[in-house]
Amino acid sequence: MSNFSSSVKLKYVKLGYQYLINNFLTVLLIPIIAIIVIELLRMGPEEILSVLNSLHFELLHILCSSFLIIFVSTVYFMSKPRTVYLVDYSCYKPPVTCRVPFSSFMEHSRLILKDNPKSVEFQMRILERSGLGEETCLPPAIHYIPPTPTMESARNEAQMVIFTAMEDLFKNTGLKPKDIDILIVNCSLFSPTPSLSAMIINKYKLRSNIKSYNLSGMGCSASLISVDVARDLLQVHPNSNAVIISTEIITPNYYKGIERAMLLPNCLFRMGGAAILLSNRRSDRWRAKYKLCHLVRTHRGADDKSYYCVMEQEDKNGNVGINLSKDLMTIAGEALKSNITTIGPLVLPASEQLLFLSSLIGRKIFNPKWKPYIPDFKQAFEHFCIHAGGRAVIDELQKNLQLSGEHVEASRMTLHRFGNTSSSSLWYELSYIEAQGRMKRSDRVWQIAFGSGFKCNSAVWKCNRTIKTPTDGAWSDCIERYPVFIPEVVKL
Repeated sequence: MSNFSSSVKLKYVKLGYQYLINNFLTVLLIPIIAIIVIELLRMGPEEILSVLNSLHFELLHILCSSFLIIFVSTVYFMSKPRTVYLVDYSCYKPPVTCRVPFSSFMEHSRLILKDNPKSVEFQMRILERSGLGEETCLPPAIHYIPPTPTMESARNEAQMVIFTAMEDLFKNTGLKPKDIDILIVNCSLFSPTPSLSAMIINKYKLRSNIKSYNLSGMGCSASLISVDVARDLLQVHPNSNAVIISTEIITPNYYKGIERAMLLPNCLFRMGGAAILLSNRRSDRWRAKYKLCHLVRTHRGADDKSYYCVMEQEDKNGNVGINLSKDLMTIAGEALKSNITTIGPLVLPASEQLLFLSSLIGRKIFNPKWKPYIPDFKQAFEHFCIHAGGRAVIDELQKNLQLSGEHVEASRMTLHRFGNTSSSSLWYELSYIEAQGRMKRSDRVWQIAFGSGFKCNSAVWKCNRTIKTPTDGAWSDCIERYPVFIPEVVKL
């Protein structure tokens, strides 16, 4: 009972400290304003007039002061960055014909790798512990035995994913193809000629002066890189719309060899894509879902281990695949530390920054062995969208950021329902939170993504309005079943 009492007291002490530090100016100004009001009430009208007359305001002084105030205000508003709004987005929902239950996946593995039972067993162990569900999807070409990853089938997958997401975006926003000023497509491993952005321009007959960009090789964090590029372009192009397509084409990247480090992506990566509409138009402020507050990019490519930890290469038999290093989680942790060191001061309340600074000074001056203080990011954000790269990624970030199960629910459920959809996974997670009816006005969302190179990117969004539970979208046919319990091991 005494332990309970002390923990309750400690809780209220912490809450009191947070309120005092975060509202320091308010707490300081209230007594000063109260004293001024009391003094004014004590003085009579004649005394107040005599004080004002003693200041000897002249007309020239008043005009100069007014001009200075107007000039400073004009300079401030002219130099202020344009606000970037996320009007809406759509996530691709694959057809049921593309679903790959565990039994189908393992049957295909046994037939394709019939001469390597150890590789089949390895894939089964990975799948059992992956956190994926029975409804994840692979493109049609991978359903063949053996798979047929031709250029034509890869283009067909790209058209199916991208065009469906685009059509949903047009439907949700009322956007017309001719209204698109900026087009950015990110797809890491499939980069055909003509580009995917050119494919979209051709399909929808977009304007000839459109500013189009095609990003490749940027890994699972490419979606936030696209947002960063769009943000910079929207600063110099007023009254513009920017459409981002974020996807990964699976067809040409199915690994046919037996190297274990390169078989991992076969077990985790699945079909997916998202179309996002950003705008800097003031008229879109009222209908936009979110406002972009901060975007921080961290690149660790100067370090050799970081650079080589996710590498597309050939195995000894000439089969091309993605090699995932055993050091991946350690490298991701280091990249995350660098990223939150930059984003922390931008988003954390003063109370957390003061505690972090005190801990840092204490370790530097008094005792280097002191345990470093981990800021409580739950005070800065209501929702977290952590890249659904795999169960290990989500577990590691939940542990390092001291998050609850509810905070990482969107990431775990996205991994379960759709698998690792690469760069688009962040948008499936955001869609999950909306589908659960949890997104309220002024809520803050932290999107965290990792990618080859090695990169860690963060974006902070603020919700403009309470979002009604959508009746359509990627989660519409299954949200009532979620969240689901995901066991540590699913026996196959």
